[in-house]
Amino acid sequence: MEAKHCLLCGQVMIERDVDGTMRRACPDCTYVHWGNYSVGVGALVKKEGKLLLVRRAQNPGKGYWTNPGGYIEQLEPIGETVCREVLEETGVRATVRSVVAIRDLPRAIHNLYIAFAMDYVEGEPVADGLEVDAAGFFSLEEMETMNVAPFTRWLADVAAGDESGEGLQIDTDPVVPLNGLGLFRLQTK
Repeated sequence: MEAKHCLLCGQVMIERDVDGTMRRACPDCTYVHWGNYSVGVGALVKKEGKLLLVRRAQNPGKGYWTNPGGYIEQLEPIGETVCREVLEETGVRATVRSVVAIRDLPRAIHNLYIAFAMDYVEGEPVADGLEVDAAGFFSLEEMETMNVAPFTRWLADVAAGDESGEGLQIDTDPVVPLNGLGLFRLQTK
């Protein structure tokens, strides 16, 4: 997708060198189109040693089993996004424990995906009937006979190795006040 008009003043965009990289920029104001990006989140929710999975009812990935997840909303913190997506897709309530994996997928729309280890709170998996048509908790052995998406197989391995709950954890008490930021760090306290 190419930016054709300036989002600030409406002028036709041009190609211009910005810090050594050719970018779409406005010839009349300061606006620069930095690129097209999307940020997705995924949940690794375990209950009794089994991982919560959903079967996709829509493309991309229709028919594949994946972990619940989705894309962040413009003004939504990522921790809230992943909790919302799990609840919407499965009816399961879970809370964020840590960030355990990141996937960087540069392409026409550069996609960054953040996987969260989550603590199961309550609820039995029920598919939403729109985005997903099945949901449940499954063991690694059960997944061997299922149509699990390759990236989800990798994430299942990450989840299987994350018994300690370590990873990047929410920093609820930063050394300096940084209001409005979602902060995750290795906990050393």
